[in-house]
Amino acid sequence: MSEYIFKLPDLGEGTVESEIGEWYINVGDQVTEEDVVGTMMTDKAAVELSSPVTGTVIKLAGEPGDIVAVGAPLVIFETDTAAPEKPAKAKPPVTGNGSNGAVSEAGGTTVPAEPRAEAADSSMRPRVVTSPAIRRMAKETGVDLALVAGSGPGGRISRKDFDQFLKRQAISGAPIAARPATPSTSEVKVIGLRRIIAERMSASKREIPHFSYVEELDITELEALRKHLNSKKSDASERLTLLPFLALALVRALREFPQCNTTYDKERNVLLRHGAVHLGVATQTPDGLKVPVVRHAEARSIDDLASEIRRVSDAARNNTAKKDELSGSTITITSLGKLGGIVSTPVINLPEVAIIGVNRAVERPVVINGQITIRLMMNLSSSFDHRFVDGYDAAAMIQSVREMLEHPATIFLPG
Repeated sequence: MSEYIFKLPDLGEGTVESEIGEWYINVGDQVTEEDVVGTMMTDKAAVELSSPVTGTVIKLAGEPGDIVAVGAPLVIFETDTAAPEKPAKAKPPVTGNGSNGAVSEAGGTTVPAEPRAEAADSSMRPRVVTSPAIRRMAKETGVDLALVAGSGPGGRISRKDFDQFLKRQAISGAPIAARPATPSTSEVKVIGLRRIIAERMSASKREIPHFSYVEELDITELEALRKHLNSKKSDASERLTLLPFLALALVRALREFPQCNTTYDKERNVLLRHGAVHLGVATQTPDGLKVPVVRHAEARSIDDLASEIRRVSDAARNNTAKKDELSGSTITITSLGKLGGIVSTPVINLPEVAIIGVNRAVERPVVINGQITIRLMMNLSSSFDHRFVDGYDAAAMIQSVREMLEHPATIFLPG
């Protein structure tokens, strides 16, 4: 018998250390080569790591949330065979906010070990390829992922595959699994993406004096135009929401108010005013809030904007977004959809200086030319960095957006 030390491989992107995201193994478990043993979290990525050997787990580097340096021992296995003569190199990690595949090989070292009692036999599970978010949902719902058919490359299980499995189980009436009783109190470690979100939100509120501004919009005409355009689309997936109209109006308004399409370089104490509009779209995902980016929104048509908003948002939700699709925004829009409420106070996405929030649209009576009529009304809730955007300019920009949305034909006029 011998011990194999599986060291944390270089995950790329200049990473020198990584946070343990989740273990899928315990001490005493038997694993086969290529079994996924857990995930490591970098600033933007959750990377699945696979075992480079077949053996029994005798030691883990730490618990989820602990930091491990590249090259440090991650898992120690007891194996029956000698290690490869030359350590294998790690495969390139996924650069999105989740993993598209596993890092299945990494450097390791075999050292002699004293004979020890064999670990109790455990069920040998088939290798399941999926994202950490799906694994967590499976854990929460008691689903054995080995029973879920994956439609992705190499049998990878997507969110759609998982949802379809749950739907089939519900229709058939088959129990998914017995769930343990929920404890009255539980501890949830703040790790991975949730930790990063917490740190960024804290930094934003601590460093930025937020100036919030809310304006009411009459979007009756805009909604009529949206429905008219959608009636011409045979594919329901291509139908327009309000977001691309807001994005188009915002792009036009930023030509007059470039100070809002700005990022602040704190280290150099320099404001970077951007000619291009790289639009962040705050998106709720199973892993937490992410901000995928629509590049060059100023050069896109309404349909192109709608398509790209859908694409990057879906990529963020299913963990297929690339790293450059989750960074580099110059201004952000956010929407809670039907949960939008009346007013919100969105937190600025560092290092930007402005964020625009969409609230719920509701029909209500308003007075127009002395007559009471029913109109579709909606609020825009915005926040600005008051160090660099004066209150007057912030209000004037939102008024410009409001005017275009209330008279939607003006959004499409040249110049």
